[in-house]
Amino acid sequence: MALAGQEPGNVPETKAPAPTVVAPKHPDNDYWRKHDQQLLTDFPWLERFKEADLKLGPPAAGEKRVVFMGDSITEGWHFDSPGGVFATKPYINRGISGQTTPQMVLRFHQDVIALHPKAVVILAGTNDIAGNTGPMTLEETESNLAAMAEMATANHIKVVLCSILPAFDYPWQPGLTPAPKIDAINAWIKDYAAQHGYVYVDYHSAMKDARDGLPTTLRQDGVHPTQAGYDVMAPLAEAGIAKAVSSRGQ
Repeated sequence: MALAGQEPGNVPETKAPAPTVVAPKHPDNDYWRKHDQQLLTDFPWLERFKEADLKLGPPAAGEKRVVFMGDSITEGWHFDSPGGVFATKPYINRGISGQTTPQMVLRFHQDVIALHPKAVVILAGTNDIAGNTGPMTLEETESNLAAMAEMATANHIKVVLCSILPAFDYPWQPGLTPAPKIDAINAWIKDYAAQHGYVYVDYHSAMKDARDGLPTTLRQDGVHPTQAGYDVMAPLAEAGIAKAVSSRGQ
């Protein structure tokens, strides 16, 4: 006799597997091949500034040293080079092109804490959204930014958290619609800074265009600022540093 179809009594319901998150593929060129090889041999790239950090030595008496932690936007600023906007100030550039926040967390002790600055300026997160070291959630980026701020605070270093710069699209990773993700992280950064007494520097509002990206007058490629863009950023950074160093909080 044929049996009627039955619902299983105590067999767990079969659920469809969660969709696999696939990391976006960046271009296949010499820059990215070197980038990927670097991840395998020295993920945070500690070697990049290891010697320079050792040579720098402790701050002089009365020196208000500031370290800028970031990616290519920081590295390409060249503010500490001869003729740079901060060339006469004890400001240290520790930006590395292409880096994401997990890489920065791993090198934060060597490249920031061990240099004994009065303050650290953190500008990071856009490469997380681009997937430079694999897919990341916004919450993971926020956790890494919080980790850096907490490490700085634990070592009596004042914290300046910067908004991610506007970006309508990434030339090396088109189609990711980064603008709303950047807005979401920036809103979190602003709120987190307010809750913890950190200084928030809002580059984004001062630089965005109608598309919520960088305007042609301030950008090289949609992500990286021109000198005109850096000219907008410099006084905002300087004001943020002055506020952080003079504050009694943190």
